[in-house]
Amino acid sequence: MFAKHNSFCYDYYKNIMVVKVARIGSLISGKYEILKYINKGGMSEVYLAMDVNLNKSWCIKEIKKSQGDVFVRSALKEADLMKRLDHPCIPRIVDIIDGGESVFIVMDYVEGESLEELIKNRGPQPEELVIMWAENICDTLDYLHTQTPPIIYRDIKPANIMLQPNGLIKIIDFGAAREYSHHKNGDTENLGTKGFAAPEQFKGNNQTDARTDIYALGITMHYLLTGKNPSEEPYELYPIRYYNQNLSKGLENIIKKCTRENPDERYESANELLYSLWHYDELDEKHLRAQYFKLAGVALCLVLTIMSLLAGLATRVHLFKRIEEDFNKYIMIADTLNDKNESYTVYKEAIDLKTSDKEAYLKVINLFKEDGVLDEEEETKLRSLISDNLSQLVEKGVYSDIAFEVGKTYWYYYGYGSENGTDNALIRMKASIPWFESAIQYGDENFNSDEIDIYLNIAKFNRDINLYFEEASDAGMYGEYFTNLSSLYDYIENEQSELLQFEVYELIINSAEIYSRKFKQDGVEEKDMENILNDVIDRVDKIEPSSDKTTLIKQRIKERAPYALESVKNAYLE
Repeated sequence: MFAKHNSFCYDYYKNIMVVKVARIGSLISGKYEILKYINKGGMSEVYLAMDVNLNKSWCIKEIKKSQGDVFVRSALKEADLMKRLDHPCIPRIVDIIDGGESVFIVMDYVEGESLEELIKNRGPQPEELVIMWAENICDTLDYLHTQTPPIIYRDIKPANIMLQPNGLIKIIDFGAAREYSHHKNGDTENLGTKGFAAPEQFKGNNQTDARTDIYALGITMHYLLTGKNPSEEPYELYPIRYYNQNLSKGLENIIKKCTRENPDERYESANELLYSLWHYDELDEKHLRAQYFKLAGVALCLVLTIMSLLAGLATRVHLFKRIEEDFNKYIMIADTLNDKNESYTVYKEAIDLKTSDKEAYLKVINLFKEDGVLDEEEETKLRSLISDNLSQLVEKGVYSDIAFEVGKTYWYYYGYGSENGTDNALIRMKASIPWFESAIQYGDENFNSDEIDIYLNIAKFNRDINLYFEEASDAGMYGEYFTNLSSLYDYIENEQSELLQFEVYELIINSAEIYSRKFKQDGVEEKDMENILNDVIDRVDKIEPSSDKTTLIKQRIKERAPYALESVKNAYLE
C-alpha cells in the first residue's frame, strides 16, 4: 500500500527486511549492520552502519512511518532529489528500503565535523579558509542552480556544511531543497533557519531562487569570520570589520552585497559571486597594500624615505634567505635520523618554517611508507599536517601534487582493516578517492591529471560496481575499466617500488578472474586479456620479493593466475 503511493521509489521496496526498525547490532536488508546512533535530524534518526558485504561505512536515516504520511513523503522526496545529483560536495543516496514500520535511506557517511561545531570549538576562522570554503559552496550551488529544473537549497548554514579530514567540505541535509518553477509566484512551504534564511523565504508571495541561497551563503561567511551567530541576540548584522579590523574590506563588501534585503541587489548567480571571491583583494587595494607592508616588515609611514624602504627590503631578503637555509638544514637532519618519530618531528619543524613548500610534506609521506603500511597514528598525523596548512598549500598551487601522493599512499599502503592478515585492497581504494578528487579539483591549467584520472576511475569502479550490478545497470562499465587497468599497468612498468607493481599485478589477475564474461560482453578482445595476463605472469616471475609483504602478494598472484587464465578461456568459449 505504502509503495503504491510513492511510485518513484517503488523498485527499492523489493528488498527483504531483517528488521522493521533500527537497533544497534540489527541488520537492515540483510547487509547493513547498525553500528551506532549518530544524532536526530529533523524527522529522522541517523545511524552509522557497515555494509557487511563490502566492508564500507554508510549513513542510514530512519524515518518512522508513525510520524505520519506527510513526513515520510517529505523524506522520500528529499531522497529522490538527491539520487539524481552527482557532485563531490554532495553525499550520494545509494539505497532506499521499506522496512514496514520505518523507511531507511542509505547514503554516504561523511566523516568530520560541521562548520557550526568548528566555530563553537575554535572560534572565528581565517579569511583564506572561509573564502576557500565559500568557493566550494559556490561551485556546488552553481551545479544545483543549473539543473533542469533548477534546485534551490534554501538552508545554507554552518550546521549543514561538513568539514572532512582531507580539508574538503560536503553539504548535507537537503530537506528544505526545492525545484524552482518559472510558473509559480511563491513557495509551497516556507522553510529555512532563522538568521540564515533570506527575507523572501518567509513571504508567501515570493518564490525563492538562486539569490536566496546567495543570501544564506553571505550570512554563513559572516558567521565563520566573526563567530557571531545571526540566530542569537542581538540579531544585528554589523559589517565584518566591525568585529575585526584586520579582515578585508573587499570581502566585507562582497558579504554586504550577498545579504541585501532586496534580492535584485544581490549577486544574480553563484558563478558571479564566485568570480568576486576570486578577485576580492582587487576590491580592497588599501587593505592589500597594508598586508604587503606588514609581511615585508616595512613600517607604514608617509615620511618613509627611499633609503629606509630599501633597507627594509634588504632585511626581508636576508630573513627569507635565513629561513631557506634553516629549512634545508632541517630537511637534511631529518633525512639522516634513524628514528621515524624523530624524523617526523624535524620535518614538521621544516614545514612550520615554510608551510607552502611541498618538499617536506612529500618527505613525511615517504617516511610513513617506509615500513609498507600507513597506520592509524601516521594517518592522523598526515591529515592534521595537511589540514592545518591547507589554505597556504592551495594558494601556492602545490596542494594537487600533495593530494595525489597522499591518494597513492592510501591506495597502496593504508593499513586499516588488515589487522587480521587479510587483504584490504577495496578499503584502500575507497579511502584514496577523496584525495584524488582533491588533486583534480585544485590542479591548475598546467596540471596533468591523466594518471590521477586512471587511479580515480579504477577506485570508483570497485567502490560502486556491486551497487550497479544489483540494479542491473552495470552494462558498458567493464570495457572502460579494462582500459584503465591497462593504462595503470603501463604507468607502473618503470616503477621502482616492487610493492606498487605487485599490487597492480594482483588487481589485474583478480579482475580477470571475476569479470572475464563482463569484459567479453563489453567488447574486450580475448587476445588483449590473455596478453596482459601472460605479461603479468612473466613480470612477476622475474621479480624477487624483498619483503614478507611482497612475498605474500607474489604467492597469491602465482596461485590465482591459472584460474584467471582459465576464466578468460571459458568466457570466450561460451
